[in-house]
Amino acid sequence: MIARGSLIVAGIIALAAAVLAQAPIDAPPTDALSRLGQQLDRGDTTLEYRDGAGYLPSLLEHLHINVDSQTLVFSKTSFQQAIINPKNPRALYFNDEVAVGNVPGGEVYELLALEPSHGMVFYTLDIKKTEQPRLRRRGVECFFCHAMGNKGALSMVVASVFPDKDGSPAYTSTFISTIDHRTAFDQRWGGWYVTGTHGSQRHMGNAIAADPLRPLDLELSHSQNLTTLTDKIDVSKYLTGTSDIVALMTLEHQVGMANRLNALTFQYARAQHDGVSDAEWAALDGDIDDLVGYMLFVDEAPFIEPVKGVSTFTLTFPQRGPRDTQGRSLRDFDLQNRLFRYPLSYMVYSDLFDGLPASIRDRVYRALYDVLTGKNIKPKYGALSAADRRAVLEIVLDTKRNLPDYWTKSTM
Repeated sequence: MIARGSLIVAGIIALAAAVLAQAPIDAPPTDALSRLGQQLDRGDTTLEYRDGAGYLPSLLEHLHINVDSQTLVFSKTSFQQAIINPKNPRALYFNDEVAVGNVPGGEVYELLALEPSHGMVFYTLDIKKTEQPRLRRRGVECFFCHAMGNKGALSMVVASVFPDKDGSPAYTSTFISTIDHRTAFDQRWGGWYVTGTHGSQRHMGNAIAADPLRPLDLELSHSQNLTTLTDKIDVSKYLTGTSDIVALMTLEHQVGMANRLNALTFQYARAQHDGVSDAEWAALDGDIDDLVGYMLFVDEAPFIEPVKGVSTFTLTFPQRGPRDTQGRSLRDFDLQNRLFRYPLSYMVYSDLFDGLPASIRDRVYRALYDVLTGKNIKPKYGALSAADRRAVLEIVLDTKRNLPDYWTKSTM
């Protein structure tokens, strides 16, 4: 009899082959990690090793990732889970294109890049000092987490769990697989550290379920509105002592966008193999409608009270622009009642969005345009005010290249 675990592994390998088949064999990845890897291999650049911090600061600098994007997760939800625990969380750093993970005491840095033709590309870099540091492309082992639950496409994972005192999640029916800007505040960040203030709103972060007989009862004392983690972990092991609440919320939103964009690209590529049928277009249009609603923050969980981070992320993230002639940006935060001031995802500027198949991208643009100009009057978009629609339309017209002609002729 074949062991159940072997069947699972075989299934994952088969799924990995299917996912990889979405990209043409002759199309090498063009993401930031692949470019850096090629530069290191040619000797065009190198990474500086710094005592006490290793290659991490230099790696982030090469990838244009700010240290203030650091978030800390202590649940055992990584392939380096053996050394992850509430006293030794994994640090994550990110920008629009790349995420870097580091566990103190680990053997490698974990690297992930968003790339249109491949969806996601995975690498590791050895932490140990070497004469010529190089990125190593990874595959199947990353698919155990990143090829599940996204309609066959690769996905990023931000999960909220009930962690025990060692960081192991309680895998029950109450396990929350993903969280994003629609998730209720009190269901977010189980297994994560959270620094920042949020008033009377309560979350699951900074807490463990210490009693093994009550695995869903988190000890929430001294877990809310924390501005320092010095009594939780040894912050000297990290580049900064924060796991900023605003960075966490931004990461959640970005992950949801990336997963939807990847799923649409994958679904279309699979359907196109034999010609996209009317039934397949109907399914794709449903996914497009879901994407557009997500981009416009439909069903965003509102803030009951203002949220404030403790790092510089709230200041540096909006500086990455672009800005329109009135000085407005889709990266501007609100943080009083909602995450962003203008309700359209900044990921509209991403290579992942621009890399959507033309037929899909055209339908997304049309759907966005119809909502922003008031032609789409579905109840789901009713919460978008006329002022917000106009502001978003004006910002996009001023900052987004290669818009369809009918956008540039808009007279809303």
